[in-house]
Amino acid sequence: MALIMAAFFIFSLFLLYQPFTSNANLHQTYLLGSQLLLNNSNPITKDIPVTTFFQVTKPIKLPKTKPCSSLVLQHDFGYTYGKSPVLAHYKPPHDCPSQNFSKIVLEWKATCKGRQFDRIFGVWLGGVEILRSCTAEPRATGIVWTVEKDITRYTSMLKEPQTLAVYLGNLIDSTYTGIYHVNITLHFYPAEEHPQHRKHADLESGYDSPAHLILPISRNLPLNDGQWFVVQNSTDVQLKKFSIPRNVYKAVLEVYLSPHQNDEFWYGNPPNDYLLANNLTNTPGNGPFREIVVTLDDMVVGAVFPFTVIYTGGVNPLLWRPITGIGSFDLPSYDIELTPFLGNILDGKQHEFGFGVTNALDLWYIDANLHVWLDSKSLETKGKLIEYYSFPTKVSLVSNFSALNGTFFTSVQRTLNYSGWVESSHGKVMTNSFQHFTFTNFMHMGNSGNLQILNQTITSNHTVYHNLPSYIYTDTLYQSFPLYLYTDNVDQGNNSYMSVANLSLGFNEESQLGSVTSSLKNVQSGQGYMIVKGNLVTSGLGSTQQVYKYVGTGDCFFRNVSSSNYTVLYDKIHLCSGSQRQGSGFRFGRSQPFAARKAFLEEIGI
Repeated sequence: MALIMAAFFIFSLFLLYQPFTSNANLHQTYLLGSQLLLNNSNPITKDIPVTTFFQVTKPIKLPKTKPCSSLVLQHDFGYTYGKSPVLAHYKPPHDCPSQNFSKIVLEWKATCKGRQFDRIFGVWLGGVEILRSCTAEPRATGIVWTVEKDITRYTSMLKEPQTLAVYLGNLIDSTYTGIYHVNITLHFYPAEEHPQHRKHADLESGYDSPAHLILPISRNLPLNDGQWFVVQNSTDVQLKKFSIPRNVYKAVLEVYLSPHQNDEFWYGNPPNDYLLANNLTNTPGNGPFREIVVTLDDMVVGAVFPFTVIYTGGVNPLLWRPITGIGSFDLPSYDIELTPFLGNILDGKQHEFGFGVTNALDLWYIDANLHVWLDSKSLETKGKLIEYYSFPTKVSLVSNFSALNGTFFTSVQRTLNYSGWVESSHGKVMTNSFQHFTFTNFMHMGNSGNLQILNQTITSNHTVYHNLPSYIYTDTLYQSFPLYLYTDNVDQGNNSYMSVANLSLGFNEESQLGSVTSSLKNVQSGQGYMIVKGNLVTSGLGSTQQVYKYVGTGDCFFRNVSSSNYTVLYDKIHLCSGSQRQGSGFRFGRSQPFAARKAFLEEIGI
């Protein structure tokens, strides 16, 4: 743990280079980012008011009812690194006029003033993680930011008293003075009097509703640091035993993850042969590909090709003021369908999840929540896994380099396909879960290793079919994560240099959940530079533009916003009703789903 604490202290916050005299390539300076300080003492900033930071996302669709709100935690996070999580006793809102809630929202609101780095934090309820996020980096005049997250899927946890735990590892000394003042409030929205009638009576059993029970797959309290598991290298597998009730008919594992230290910028890590040839012993390597692998009793049951979250101090911290990077205030979680495997674990005995990261360097924080649906009309269900295809990842690497300059092309594919049945009071339901991932990363190193250009695309297709007696219920999620990143140094003389960064980052997805479809295109671009002398950023500029377009069943949302060095230049927002929206057009339709899956399997050669 002492090693982790020391490494976390040099947690990389600015994607910058060492001075030119070191002849270092990009990643050698990742670990030196925390030695670079923004010049917050400029007297020009003294009269500037508190700045509001924000993440661009669509507003949560709320019912018209008045919420019952409760402040569940108020705390000042000063020197908290390596200490136990802050705990609070949560109680359900029994004084609310109705206990039937159609929407529950977590609101995190924080302020900070002074100088501080971005800090990862997590919020757990009874060991179930409900939010993972990154703090904003403050300025001398102060900042404020709010994160609102729909936590309706955790309704079953919120019905009972729980221990709320928050871990935010912060450091305070004479240089780093920023204390995070935090309020966490829960808003409960009672259901409207006339809820919309569901098309299929079978859906009332829970296939599109929150799970009846959520089991924490995380570290147990009491402990220091957060409740997440720590994966430190490519062979490290973190394990957690669990057991489930014997009347489960559906199960989904929700995985939270975040990379740090040597793997915070994993997508820019060069291959090891390049590092070896250039004797770069302190540069993170293992190439740019990372995959989270989930096992159940040593059997691979799911994988995640993660989205490239850039924290609020990453690449150039001036880019994220006040618009933060996609997902940095609400890191995405990833769902893995486990219903086909229920036949293996409906025996009342303990079983074991495992979490590993392909090519991992120190370190990754990972935990999970097991969502299960219970058959209220029976004491036991039964099932069987009947089809299991877990194809190994297909990895291709083409390297062409001379000394510190060169190009690298990495491509990866992974396919998982499982089928199984579960027999309950809903009948004998066949479930098929299909996952297919692709990863491509083109990396160019130039300027004696000081210049790096990345062009990367990650795609994933996760499709689940529940073949009920009267119809097929379909869940489909298709995601695409493009990333372009250009970074270079320009020598300014007098022991100073200019770090230049341009990037484009996208989070796009198309989904179908039963009869509800949606499409999201979320693209962010940024341009910036910083003049660095010694360990001080003496000046710089960061500009960011973002276009967010969501189209779903019943509503849509559009936002086009731009900022430069704390100032919003323009902000165009458009809300529209269901009659104005356009079709989302996702990959698989409801008609002939098994034929579509078969065609796609043939397309990729399976």
